[in-house]
Amino acid sequence: MPRLPLRPAATGLSRRAFTAAGAALIAAPALHAQSNRIVLGQSAAFSGPAAQLGIQFNAGAQLYFDLLNQQGGVNGQRIEIVKLDDGYEPDRCAENTRQLLSRGCTALFGYIGTPTSLAALPLATQAGTPFIAPFTGAMGLRTPFNRLAFHLRASYNDETALIVRQLTSLGLNDIAVFHQNDAYGKAGLDGVTLALNQRNLKPKATATVERNSVDVAQAVATLVAAQPKAIVQVSAYASCAAFIREARKAGYGGTFYNVSFVGTQALADALGKDGAGVVISQVVPNPFTTTRPITRDFLDAIERGGSKVQPNFSSFEGYLAARLLAEGARRGGGKLSSDGLVSGLEAIGDTSFGGFQISLGPNNHVASRFAELSMLTGDGKVRT
Repeated sequence: MPRLPLRPAATGLSRRAFTAAGAALIAAPALHAQSNRIVLGQSAAFSGPAAQLGIQFNAGAQLYFDLLNQQGGVNGQRIEIVKLDDGYEPDRCAENTRQLLSRGCTALFGYIGTPTSLAALPLATQAGTPFIAPFTGAMGLRTPFNRLAFHLRASYNDETALIVRQLTSLGLNDIAVFHQNDAYGKAGLDGVTLALNQRNLKPKATATVERNSVDVAQAVATLVAAQPKAIVQVSAYASCAAFIREARKAGYGGTFYNVSFVGTQALADALGKDGAGVVISQVVPNPFTTTRPITRDFLDAIERGGSKVQPNFSSFEGYLAARLLAEGARRGGGKLSSDGLVSGLEAIGDTSFGGFQISLGPNNHVASRFAELSMLTGDGKVRT
C-alpha cells in the first residue's frame, strides 16, 4: 500500500524506522536547554469531561513527531511536546501558557477549545511566540488577522454553514441551538444564526449548558417545548450525549447535528447505540476511509509505530497538525526560531498532504476549508 512520506517534502520513511518508533516524552525543564530540539508547548484538557479531546489530539501529533524524530527530526532537530493539563478551563490555561512561555518554547501548539485559546493567544502574541493549530474554529481567533496565529482547520462558520445548508435543503427550517455558555458556544451560535439569516430565517429556540457540566435538564425542557425539526449542538461530548439522551426520553423525535469540536469518537462511545443517526460536521477526512494517501499513511503509522493511538477524527487532526508544523519547521531552516517558524509556515503555499489540500501564505493563516458531514451508526462507527 503506498504511503505518504513522513519527512516533510522528502522521501518515504523506512519500515524499520516506523517499527522502531515510540520515543517517550522528555521532561520539560531539559527540553529548551537543548539546541537540537524544537520545543512545543501544549495546554489542553487531559482530565475532566473534555479530556478525550486533548488526549486524542496529542496522541496523533505525538505519533507523527515520534516517527519523524526516528529519522533525525527536522533539519537535525527533534520535535518535542511539553504538555500541561488545563481541564478545559481558561484560567488554568492562562497559567499553563505563562509557564510554557517562560520555558522558551518555540511555539504553542494544539490548544484545545475556544475559551482556553482565547485566554492564551494574547499571551503568545505579547511574547512573540507562534500559536499553531488550535482545536477550535472560532472566528475570534482568526479575526483580526494575527501574524503569529496559524489554523489547520476550517472555521465554525464554515461548519455551521454546511449544517444549515444541509438541513434547509431537506426542508428542515425550524432549527434550534443547544450551546455551551461561553465563547465556544457563542461562536457556534453566531455561525448558525449567520447561516440562517442568509436564508431569512432565525433559530427556533436556544438553550445553554455550562462548560464542563452535564446539567442539561433546563435546556432539554426549553428546546423540546419549542418543537424544532433539528437541534444543532455546540458543546463537548459529555454534555451533548447527556442532552441527546434526555431529549429523547422527553419525546423529542427530531435530528441532532454537532460541530466537529464535540469529539466524534468520544460522542459515539458516550452514546453507544443511542448515537444512531446523530450527524457531525468534520474538518478532516474520515480516518477510516482509505481513498486518500494521507489516511493510509496515518493508519499505517499507527500499525507500525503507535499501537496505543486510537484512530479517530481527533487523533487524525493532531497528526495532520503535526505534519503542518513540521513542514513549516523544515522550510524555516537551520536552528529554528519562532520567527523562522512563522516564515516557514507562510512559505508552504498551496500543497497537498496526500490528498488533503493545504494553503498558507503571508496573508492567509487558515490552512484548510475542508468540511463534510458524517453520521454515527450506533455501533461505534461513523459514516460519511
